[in-house]
Order: sequence, then C-alpha cells, then structure tokens
Amino acid sequence: MAEFTVFGIPDGKFGEIPIAYVHLKSGASADEATLIEHCATLLARFKRPRSVKFIDEFPKTPIGKIQKNVLREPYWKNQEKKI
Repeated sequence: MAEFTVFGIPDGKFGEIPIAYVHLKSGASADEATLIEHCATLLARFKRPRSVKFIDEFPKTPIGKIQKNVLREPYWKNQEKKI
C-alpha cells in the first residue's frame, strides 16, 4: 500500500461510519475484504472501515497533505449539519 486515509461518512444508524480510501503502490494488489479483515485484527469494531475505495491519486495540498475535505464532500453534500 502506498497511501491511505480514513474518515467518517454519514450513517442513519450510527451517525457516522469509517470509510477508507487507498492508493496502492504500482504493481501491488489488494481487495476490500482482505483489508477490512486485516483491520478487524487490529482495531475495535467501531473504528474499522465499513468500506474501502481504491483510487489512482489523492487530491493534495501544495505541501503534500491529503485533502480529506475533497474526498468527504460528496458524502456530506446534502446532509443537515447537527450541532
């Protein structure tokens, strides 16, 4: 795996659930079920990603940080903000 990020997306039952975005190294392979199973051996149930999305490139800031807000935006676009 080259890079990954995890963030919360809306969920009707729990409020938010974790989702992982993964960019694999050139020539590497992995599948969603294997990565989720691996996380199950290391993380508490509520911290495990429920879904894994594979992408070719992450949106990044000029200093190289992954822009989670860009990845998160489509999921939260039509959600009511709760305070």
